[in-house]
Amino acid sequence: MLKFAANLTMWYRDSPFSERLARARASGFSAVECMSPYQEPLERLAETVRRYQLRMVLFNLPAGDVDRGERGIAVLPDRTDEFKRGVEQALRYARVLDCARINCLAGICPPELDQDIAWETLLERVRYAADALAAEGRSLMVEPVNPFDIPGFFLTTVDDGLRLIAQSGRGNVKLQYDIYHQQRTRGDLIATFQRAKDRIGHIQVADNPGRHQPGTGEIHFANLWRTFEQEGYSAYIGLEYLPLGNEQESLTWWREYMNRGRSGNE
Repeated sequence: MLKFAANLTMWYRDSPFSERLARARASGFSAVECMSPYQEPLERLAETVRRYQLRMVLFNLPAGDVDRGERGIAVLPDRTDEFKRGVEQALRYARVLDCARINCLAGICPPELDQDIAWETLLERVRYAADALAAEGRSLMVEPVNPFDIPGFFLTTVDDGLRLIAQSGRGNVKLQYDIYHQQRTRGDLIATFQRAKDRIGHIQVADNPGRHQPGTGEIHFANLWRTFEQEGYSAYIGLEYLPLGNEQESLTWWREYMNRGRSGNE
């Protein structure tokens, strides 16, 4: 059966971060992910994760000033020192939380920045972060993000993500395959997965339109689950969606999937 992780950034947003961990556990999850854990003091966060017997499977490198619209700084040539400090901070959290995967958001490319310079900057940053993570046995994710939700985002297609991975020359750089972003950008979800599967380190899901739970939009998730299983995907799937209704109501599809698996009908 596939393994799913609750996304603490998208879910339980009426609760403080530490309470979201408890609510994820109460919902039946043993694994969680988030965009940013850094607002929480590390030792207190780690103690809460241990208390609820949760596994933190993914979070992002520091993404700059999110309140001002930044969505990553890896593409920005003048942010080298800040990027390196972010890698150090992420590793401190990863060590204590025992998190094996950290995602690097490329960020928004300023219109005046030459595209070749932006690419070389991103490539250099990916190599730097990958080397730092590899020393501790961790993997770096790179994630294509659709340009409709985040105009100007630099890395927008799976093909560019795979090219970045290949040019990095680092075996611990993997693709974060986000089903919602792929559907918004190109579609062709199953064939793209099959083509990229050997380089995929993490999957995230949400339906389209609306970025809500599976079953609320146009994506045929039953076919996706079947393909992921048949192709032997064994890493986690992050539920990075905005619940339509409350979180419990949004998990009807998950409970049905788990029940079918337990009964042998999946």
